[in-house]
Amino acid sequence: MKKQEKNELGITAEKDEFSDWFTQIMLKADLADYTDVSGCMVFKPTAYAIWDKIKEEVDFRFKKSGIKNVYFPLFIPERHLIKEKEHLKGFAPEVAWVTEAGNTKLNERLAIRPTSETIIYPSYSKWIKSWRDLPLRYNQWCNVVRWEFKHPVPFLRTREFLWNEGHTVFASKEDAENEKDIIIGIYKEVCEKFLALPGLEGRKSDKEKFAGAVYTVTLEFYMPNGKAIQGPDFHYDGQNFSKAYDIKFLNNKGKEEYAYQNTYAITTRMLGVMFAMHSDEKGLVLPPKIAPNKIVIIPIFTDKDKSDVLKKASEINKKLEEYSPILDSREDVRPGFKYNEYELKGIPIRIEIGKRDLDKKEVVIVRRDNLKKQSIKIENLNKELPKILEDIQESLYKKAEKLLKDNITETKNLDELSKAIKNKKIALAPLCNNRECEDMLKYKSEGAKVLNIPDEQPKNKGKCIICNKPADYIARIGKSY
Repeated sequence: MKKQEKNELGITAEKDEFSDWFTQIMLKADLADYTDVSGCMVFKPTAYAIWDKIKEEVDFRFKKSGIKNVYFPLFIPERHLIKEKEHLKGFAPEVAWVTEAGNTKLNERLAIRPTSETIIYPSYSKWIKSWRDLPLRYNQWCNVVRWEFKHPVPFLRTREFLWNEGHTVFASKEDAENEKDIIIGIYKEVCEKFLALPGLEGRKSDKEKFAGAVYTVTLEFYMPNGKAIQGPDFHYDGQNFSKAYDIKFLNNKGKEEYAYQNTYAITTRMLGVMFAMHSDEKGLVLPPKIAPNKIVIIPIFTDKDKSDVLKKASEINKKLEEYSPILDSREDVRPGFKYNEYELKGIPIRIEIGKRDLDKKEVVIVRRDNLKKQSIKIENLNKELPKILEDIQESLYKKAEKLLKDNITETKNLDELSKAIKNKKIALAPLCNNRECEDMLKYKSEGAKVLNIPDEQPKNKGKCIICNKPADYIARIGKSY
């Protein structure tokens, strides 16, 4: 449909006009709004309810595995921030500082939390004395501020965002590294089963890893505009921070040693990935398991049959309360307008009921994902709706999975890589461990970078696409946010 033929209240951009389309989804589906602070946004009720659900599911799994929630200050004294040099170097350009309180200049600058290692670990160094104090597995749900970037994108790249940050401490390297599969498994399960998003698990290159980590493992996601984006991550920090912040303990043999640490996070970025992946030219599309309201009921009536139709619609609304239904009985708005409104807002199922449906003791069900209609007997709603919702959930995942698989391609040399990047694909390509080759990659591939490195590697990796020497690994490479 051409732009000028579309209702201006709805989406007027095609999905391949990604920036304009995504902005309209955000604003017109009432997910978020801009503020007078550049790069900072308002999470409106629907978006925040979705974040609440992500938090709930992740937090439940964290607690089940033995992780406890805490909260640390937003402000970090400068003397703490500078202790781990590699960490500071990685975040220095992004740090926002508080230098005054009222009219008084502070004796020491306070950083506004870009991440919390440097405010948490001085406490850990006081609390941890013996192997009996370990493992210590704490997490906090909070906001962070990272200032340095030029082009903010709502949800996907904002100066302030919400996340969890887990900070765990172990007595041995083995115990610390064993936590990786637990944490990545939790994130993957929530992304796949609730957000209907398949991700690519792998290890970051040394260039792209978290500042201060020994290594970083991420889930990377493919966006409909051809860019990749980093999702949840896990960082094995080894003893880097424990040495910087003096986190030591007496082991069971009475010998003092430095602890081993991990950090990990999932952020509100995942809302943007989900909105972008599933939505279409009509508006938002939400997977049922994450949708705050899974059903909208729209009664269709005249003055003559109004009482009967509204009574039955109200009965159905009560019958389906486990799905948090919306009953839209407004009389000043036509049914067609309501259909468009709730398609724009992404409600997974629309139930239409009019006098003719009432006479047949049935309703019309419309799926948001494919707009297919079917009639269902009212008495069968509680039996049939779970099946339809589950099918919508699975269909959205399979569609996203197909898009991902269709846009991964193997390449063996720079020409093939450049062609893949130009065609908006994620390339699998051989690289060596030489940092200079990875630095050169960006310039020779029109701005692509190493996304992550799959755990499963072929025996014959071929030759590095930059220097033509034997490759050390096959990497996933693409343009990224």
